[in-house]
Formats: sequence, C-alpha cells, structure tokens
Amino acid sequence: MALLLPSYYSLSLLSPSKTLEQPHFTSLATISPPKSTSLAQKALRRSEKKRFCAHGSAAAAAAAAEEVVIPKEVEEVVGDRDRVEYDWREEWYPLYLSAEVPADAALGLTVYDKQVVLYRDADGALRCHTDRCPHRLAKLSEGQLVDGKLECLYHGWQFDGNGKCVKIPQLPEGAKIPRSACVKTYEVRDSQGVVWIWMSEKNPPNVEKLPWFEHYARPGFVDNSTIHELPYDHSILLENLMDPAHVPISHDRTDWTAKREDAQPLLFTVVERNHRGFAGRWGRSRNPALMNFLRFQAPCVLSNDLEFVDKNGVQQYFSGLFLCRPAGQGKSMLIVRFGGSTRSALMKMIPKWFVHQNACKVFEQDMGFLSSQNEVLMKEKVPAKELYINLRSSDTWVAEYRKWMDKAGHGMPYYFGHSSVSLPKEPAVVEQAPAGLVAGIAASFPAKGGIGTQHAPNPANRYYRHVVHCKGCRSAVKAFQAWNNVLRFLAAAAAAAAILASSRQWKSLLLVSAAVLGTGSYACSSVVSILTTNFVRKHRRL
Repeated sequence: MALLLPSYYSLSLLSPSKTLEQPHFTSLATISPPKSTSLAQKALRRSEKKRFCAHGSAAAAAAAAEEVVIPKEVEEVVGDRDRVEYDWREEWYPLYLSAEVPADAALGLTVYDKQVVLYRDADGALRCHTDRCPHRLAKLSEGQLVDGKLECLYHGWQFDGNGKCVKIPQLPEGAKIPRSACVKTYEVRDSQGVVWIWMSEKNPPNVEKLPWFEHYARPGFVDNSTIHELPYDHSILLENLMDPAHVPISHDRTDWTAKREDAQPLLFTVVERNHRGFAGRWGRSRNPALMNFLRFQAPCVLSNDLEFVDKNGVQQYFSGLFLCRPAGQGKSMLIVRFGGSTRSALMKMIPKWFVHQNACKVFEQDMGFLSSQNEVLMKEKVPAKELYINLRSSDTWVAEYRKWMDKAGHGMPYYFGHSSVSLPKEPAVVEQAPAGLVAGIAASFPAKGGIGTQHAPNPANRYYRHVVHCKGCRSAVKAFQAWNNVLRFLAAAAAAAAILASSRQWKSLLLVSAAVLGTGSYACSSVVSILTTNFVRKHRRL
C-alpha cells in the first residue's frame, strides 16, 4: 500500500550515533624507495603496491556498503532497549467504519484471537459481545436481529444490548432464565466515524488512549474511507504501509503518483520515540523541501500527513490514515482513510466505487510477497535482524517499528521484533478448512451474499476482502448486475426483431440497437468484474 501523501528534539537516522571509523591508508606517494634497487626488488615493490591498492579498494567498498545498511546492533540515540510496560488488552482497537455497520445484520469480527460480534440495537446504538452463545457455543454473528435483540440461530436464545438473555423459547412457562445465560459485553465508541473497541477485562475504558485525529476534525476536511480484509499479519501490514520506497516499483502506474523511474533514496529524520511508538519526517532526495510527517501510535495506528502552502498562499493539508486491526494469526483488517482540505474537480467526478477498486488493486499488488514474507517469519523463528537487510535510505521506519516491538512485544500474544521474537503459543485455527468454509458460507455477511465463488469467504477474493464491507460497492455491484441483465435481454430482443423485420431500414436500425445494447451489457459486466475480481500483473497472466 502506498504512503502517497504527505516533539522536542530532532534525531537523524541517516547519521548514526556512532560514526564508523574509516580505515587509515598511508599515501603511496609518501613512500620513497631507496636510490639503488635491484630489478627483483622493484618487481616485488610493484606487486606489494598492487596488493595494497586492491586491499584498500575492497575495504573502502565494504565501508561504503556498511554506511548504507542499518546495522543489526546499533546504539539507541533516544531511550534504551529496556522493556516497557505494555498489555495489548489495555488498548482501543479499530473495529469498523460506523457508516458501514449494517442496521439489520450482525458482524463477526476478531481482535487477535478474541471473536466479537458487533451490531446496532433497536435504537441504532452500537453493541458488542463475545461472539459465542453461552448455550452451546454457536457463533452469535450467524444469528439475526429481532426487534433490536441478537438471536442465536441454533436454538433461538435472544440477548439484549447489555448481554443479558431475555428469551429462551424452550424454557417452561413460569421458569426463570438462568443468571449465567449471558454474554460478555465489550465497550465500543464511535469516534470520528470509526467504531473502536476497548479490550480490557479488568479496567474501565481509558478515554485518553482513544485516538483522535486533528485533521479529520477540521472544517471542510473531506476523506474517502475503505475497509479491507487481508491474508497476512497486522505487523506485516504496518511494515508495508510505512514503507514509501516500494511504491514506485510495486505500484508502478497504478495511478499517476507512482512511477518506476521515481524510485530514489529517501530522507528520514526521527523526531520522537516513546513507549507508545515513534514519529518523524521523511521525503524524497530529489525534492527535500517537501517533507511528510509520519507517526506510529500503539497498538496499530499509522498516520502520514503533508502540509504546505499552495501558489495562492493558502495552507493545504493532506492525510493518509491507516488503522490496522490484528484479526488473528496471518490475518488483519485495515481501515484506510485518505483525506484533504481540498479535492480536485476531477476527483469529484470519479465515482467512489472506482476509487475503492483502485485501492483494492494496490493491496493485491502487494498481497503475494507479503503473505510469503509472513510465512517465512513463522518458519524461520528468528528476529527480523537475522533476515532483513534494512537500508538507511529506504527502511528506517521498518527498523524503528521492529525495535519498538522489542520493547513492547512481550505484552502481545506474539510478535516479531528486531532483536527478539515470541511465537504464538497456540496454532492458528484455520477457518478456511472444509468445515470452516461451509460454516463461513452459511454465515450472514453484511451483503447477504449467496453461495458461489463471488461470495465465498476467500481472503484472496476481492468481493470477500472489500465489497462485503462496503455499502457503496455492494450497491454498485447489484445495480450493474441488474443493468447487465436488462441490457442483455433488450439486445437479444432487438436481434430477434431484426431477423423478423421485413424492411431493410428496420433491420439496420434494430441491428445497430442490438449492438449498442450488447456493448452496454458488456460494459456493465466489466464493471462487476472490476469490483469483484483480483488484479493480476501482466507478466503473471497466461
């Protein structure tokens, strides 16, 4: 994914805290040979001189190579490597875009290995419980909403917004519902259009930790937000999002901002490190005056802001906001929000579904190697420093993130740090196995899709990864499918009428109409394909 946008002291990782000592070479010009020298001595001296120069060139090349690579062991300029107090449960996590939460269906979501169900009650208020019926452990997210109450589809038990069971159809008349027939409730908040969940089981919600984004509160700020389900770990996702160096290569010509020939050394300056993350500025070496400000905020928030004064002297600001929720081993869900203080006339004309499918294409371009990267980390079972070659001119944020994981990772279910690693204690539950696949298809997605390849719960399927989470794209798919059917029927009718028509003029008119209607049908079918089919690079196509 592309970072296409834009404290109290400044520290540059481009200059290490300890400069490497350069090897000292005596100048050959200062070595004076004796006045009388035999031919053998002269030949020996020439040989030694060649070896000396070769050694010097190799050493200089090695030193130059070391200067561009971030050392595996480097002294910290700010702070230290001591572990910080951290508990992943004492955090707010981004669950969903509030505008996309369906009014008539429950959503099954996960935070690490915790399964929760999100829905709106009869008053439209957001409610969230453990996604497990206390009766026989069925998923409540597969149930339905009845008068604002969540009903388990296994035996019809119903639960109110506080998690209390209010109806058991099989209970004898006059019998009381057991007090233990309740589900755990989680605190959720709708903040700036995002639903956040507080995961702690022992402490009340800490509102000071609830993320707040200044740009999104400014008057006139306009953003375009999307949700994506992705088949790799959230730490791999965050690493990818804070890597602007890959954009010109991996996303070449995806839009007008990414071009292969723009690949270049990048400039990085870290301005803040603390137990909650880090922040700094970065820019391109060919345009050092235009610097972005990036901030990583625990547990899974990444922002990239760009502010500048335009030619009319007006302050403009653009923001890329990435809210990355860990959704289990090898799975993550991302809320992307791109916004700014102004929007071009061209962008106003482009339909949102087209912008959304382009965002899907960006993730699909990275999906293959990010999934394989995730697999390698799990198999090798060693810290990132043993596997990565991080360059100062491209990978500074990646190194910073993995070093932060060294400090806070002990408070997570599992992590891969720069110098340390902690693997999952329990193997992942593979819900894409046959039994889980059938259960997933039977579940009620927000889109209420039917059984078939388009609606199958496959993380490599664009419909499953994005469209089921987006009301606008679902509506576009349904509308274009309907128009496709209508136009195809009319094209067939026009062609049949042309065959029966006796007048040459009518035949021509009907044939032209059939061709136009057929073209329209094909166009509608193509749009549906764009919205539901994965992008495949040209060199990977048959």
